[in-house]
Amino acid sequence: MNSFEDRERAEEAKFAQDEEMQFRIHARRNRLLGVWAAQRMGLSAAETEAYAKSVVQADFEESGDEDVVRKLLGDLILAGVEASEGEIREAMHVKETDARRALLGQI
Repeated sequence: MNSFEDRERAEEAKFAQDEEMQFRIHARRNRLLGVWAAQRMGLSAAETEAYAKSVVQADFEESGDEDVVRKLLGDLILAGVEASEGEIREAMHVKETDARRALLGQI
């Protein structure tokens, strides 16, 4: 085996590891967003946990964040909570930072 093949395999392994980490960060972010929204809706602890899981699941509907934003905005409005897309996107940014720090051990 030559050094080019070794380097290529190392880069492929790094790419796979980075993709897995990004997936985990988004899943954690979505769970945190679910908890944030559930608290705003006044849900119980059990309802909060179930709702957070549903937000994580919503991210699998399509690529990107639009499915999650749509779900959160719709659910908040349906619950009578004033919310905007901008507010949700801001919370999404904050929760992604929190998730990244938690998963990378920076907390």
